[in-house]
Amino acid sequence: MTSVRPDSRHLAVVPAFNEAATVGDVIRRIHRDAPEWDVVVVDDGSTDRTAEVAEEAGARVLRLPFNLGIGGAVQAGFVFAREQGYDYLAQVDGDGQHDPGELDKLVAHIQTHPQLDMVCGSRFRADSEHEYLAPISRRTGIHIFAFLLSRFVRQPITDPTSGFRLYNRDAIRLFATDYPHDYPEVEAILMLHHHRLRMEEIPVRMYARGGGVSSISSGKSAYYMVKVLLALFVGLFRRRPVPEPGVGSAVSAETGI
Repeated sequence: MTSVRPDSRHLAVVPAFNEAATVGDVIRRIHRDAPEWDVVVVDDGSTDRTAEVAEEAGARVLRLPFNLGIGGAVQAGFVFAREQGYDYLAQVDGDGQHDPGELDKLVAHIQTHPQLDMVCGSRFRADSEHEYLAPISRRTGIHIFAFLLSRFVRQPITDPTSGFRLYNRDAIRLFATDYPHDYPEVEAILMLHHHRLRMEEIPVRMYARGGGVSSISSGKSAYYMVKVLLALFVGLFRRRPVPEPGVGSAVSAETGI
C-alpha cells in the first residue's frame, strides 16, 4: 500500500489501445495495491472492448474519437490531471507490464527528494533485484538512447523508454501543454532537462506483456530507432524558453497556465 500524504491527490493514467485482455486486471491491481489512487483509462480509439472492460473494473474512461498514438493518449491524461488539480500523476501501461505495487517506491522517492519533478522506474539499473530480458533489437535501441541521453542531460540514464513514471505538479503542467507525439518517453526526458526540471530513476520490477500487441514489433525496431534518434537531435537544437529560477512559476509563465 502506498505511503502517500493524506492531503495530496494522486491519479494513475492508463493509456490503452486494444488492451481488453489486460486492462481490467491492471485496474483491479491498482485498486488493490494502491487504493489511494484514482484511475483514469485513456482509450486511444480502441476497436475492441477496452473501454467497456475498464469501466466494468471501476476506472473512469476518457474515450478519444480516434487513435492518436501513445503521446496523444498520455497527454490527454496530463490535461485531465491539470484540470482536476492532482498533485501526482503516475503513468501505468495497460498491458500488464508494470506492477502497481511498485507505485509505493515511486511515491516514497519523490516525497523524500522534493527537488525532483519526475521519478522513472527502470528495468536496467545495476542495483535492480529483478532481471528483465527485452528482445535484442529492442535492447540495442534502449542502450543507444540511454548512452546519448546520459550525455545530453549529464546524468546516468539506464531505461529511457520506460513508461512507468511519476510526475509532480510542475511536470504535469509542462506535459499537459507540450508532449512528444510518437514514442514520446525518450524525448520527454530531454524536454524535462531543457525546462530545468529534475528526474531520477529507481529500480522496479516489470513483466512481459500480458496480452495485446506491442506498437513496436521486431519489423518496426529499425524505424523506431531512426525516428526517435531524429526526434532527439531535433529536440536538442530546438529553441525553447529557458525558465528563471523558481520552477513552478516559471513553467506556468512560459506555458500560459
